[in-house]
Amino acid sequence: MFALVDCNNFYASCERVFHPRLNHKPIIVLSNNDGCVIARSNEAKALGIKMGEPAFKIKQFLKDNNVAVFSSNYALYGDMSRRVMNILWKLSQEMEIYSIDEAFLDLSGFNDRQLFEFGQTIRNTIKQHTGIPVSVGVASTKTLSKVANHIAKKHKRDIGVFLMNENKTIERVLKHFPVEDIWGIGRQYANFLKSHNIHTALELKNTSENWVRKHLTVMGTRIIKELDGTSCIPMESVTPSKKAICTSRSFGVMVEDIAQLRESISMYATRCAEKLRKQKSCAGIINVFIQTNRFKPELPQYNNGKIIKLQVPSDSTSELIYHSVRGLEAIYKPGYNYKKAGVIVTNIVPSSQVQQSLFDKMDRATDQQITKTIDVINSRMGRDVIRYAVQGFNRKWKLRQEQLSPCYTTRWNDLLTINTG
Repeated sequence: MFALVDCNNFYASCERVFHPRLNHKPIIVLSNNDGCVIARSNEAKALGIKMGEPAFKIKQFLKDNNVAVFSSNYALYGDMSRRVMNILWKLSQEMEIYSIDEAFLDLSGFNDRQLFEFGQTIRNTIKQHTGIPVSVGVASTKTLSKVANHIAKKHKRDIGVFLMNENKTIERVLKHFPVEDIWGIGRQYANFLKSHNIHTALELKNTSENWVRKHLTVMGTRIIKELDGTSCIPMESVTPSKKAICTSRSFGVMVEDIAQLRESISMYATRCAEKLRKQKSCAGIINVFIQTNRFKPELPQYNNGKIIKLQVPSDSTSELIYHSVRGLEAIYKPGYNYKKAGVIVTNIVPSSQVQQSLFDKMDRATDQQITKTIDVINSRMGRDVIRYAVQGFNRKWKLRQEQLSPCYTTRWNDLLTINTG
């Protein structure tokens, strides 16, 4: 048996943990530069606010309906996610982190009563320790547990746990479950299935396996088997290493000065290097790019990128910064207002399998020790406490986050204070 644990309206719930006055009130969270709606509380959904809605278009509506608006606080959300996942690790024998707010658990060996009680234990423990509400869906396959979680969240909100283990229950749920909501069925496949009069999960489950394999490939065959109760998608306890890592942002203001672009590119290269070290990998290729704002055609337009092949694959912050900045300088043109820049690293290999070069002049042992020391200090004292000078401090190019909440759990200066007077 599998359980899917999913945090309810995760970003909005994280903000609500530290703003109890917002319980039962509408909340939305905006994307980078406070652009579009990317998260909504149930109350905000009830008002008809749509995902992806540009914030400036509904500014007056938000004000009229007393909607609490927050900028994306990824430091807070990431740390709250880590706390939730740590609780799940302690409660389960095997777990797969699926996303920032979702995880699969292997519940083999539990009987029906224990499954429901354990789902309640998960829900209550996470709520007590973090304040984050979760829904738990339990079934015999990962795909069915996704369906069960959907029911727990939408129709069993007060209970928060839905056990889907009897054939009658499965048939009843799948009969009314839209095909487009099935895990693994994207919009294109959903439209295709509907054009062939397949509108529900039950209709898909009862479709010929040969027909599904022909039109939906092997993945489609796995889905119908999973809907039929045969587990075909195993747990992935170890998160697979990424084959490419991208760090990019749209600037809060237009940037023309190359010095500010150097700061941003250096910061993005630093983040890429940190992610490489976290997964114990090295990258052999760096791609640096800059873009103007295509949504302002009245301004001169220019987009370009530079690919740099490293002599030896690396996870060194200093080396990635050096080559990224050189790449920027090769493509930069003055006289343009740049809106976005980024660094992408590819050709990623495990650190233990790096092919060395006879002509490599870099003292990698010393650089590795310096990097390790910086990582240790930054992990204890806060991100970028120690940084390379080229990363800068003013960061005029940083994201516009006018509604940003404090980083309550990751920054000493943002710790909550309690007035006992």
